[in-house]
Amino acid sequence: MSQEGTEERRLTLNIQQEHVISKYLGTGFTDIKKHEWLVHQHRDTYASNIGHPSMLMFISVSENESISRVKFNMLNRMVQPCGPPPPRKDEF
Repeated sequence: MSQEGTEERRLTLNIQQEHVISKYLGTGFTDIKKHEWLVHQHRDTYASNIGHPSMLMFISVSENESISRVKFNMLNRMVQPCGPPPPRKDEF
């Protein structure tokens, strides 16, 4: 395989990745930390569950709670869905 072909593929892949990142906020970006990415994923999941009444009803039946209680619990979990962030190396 030629050097030009791999460079062209790499450039095309980077352009496609930048397009996806700019279009969908939940996909993150190149400098995102694992914890931040997980927080985004959990918040998106909670927001989707709250926004779909049938899913909210399914969860409330499976947890044996009222729909309002399940919604309240999910909203509270959205504050820190994965716990507190890990300490940064530059904060020491």
